[in-house]
Amino acid sequence: MTVTRTPRILLAEDEDAMRAYLERALTNAGYFVSAVDRGTDAVPLLENGDYDLLLSDIVMPEMDGIELAQRCAEISPRTKVMFITGFAAVSLRASREQPAAKVLSKPFHLRDLVLEVERIFEEADAVRR
Repeated sequence: MTVTRTPRILLAEDEDAMRAYLERALTNAGYFVSAVDRGTDAVPLLENGDYDLLLSDIVMPEMDGIELAQRCAEISPRTKVMFITGFAAVSLRASREQPAAKVLSKPFHLRDLVLEVERIFEEADAVRR
């Protein structure tokens, strides 16, 4: 019998309503979610946790999502990264600086977010096989 654990997502989003909305949607989709309101709060969780995905807004106070993704690559290199942003220019920068990361532009439908997250985990499973 194979026991599969629930995928773990670290959500970094500075906007309270959006963070609560995303956390609820991902939890309802069956994921374990830890949510923080800034990149600097995400770093210790990455150091101490075993996260499968970092889902991060790009524009945040103290440490932006791109810098957080760079720290994530150092701390937890097997953690996948996905960005969410409402800024097209920032999205281009993210694609250039973190080419392996998926970028989802706001506004997006929650169904699209969950589908993208599922796709990331399916790709990771395929690579492991």
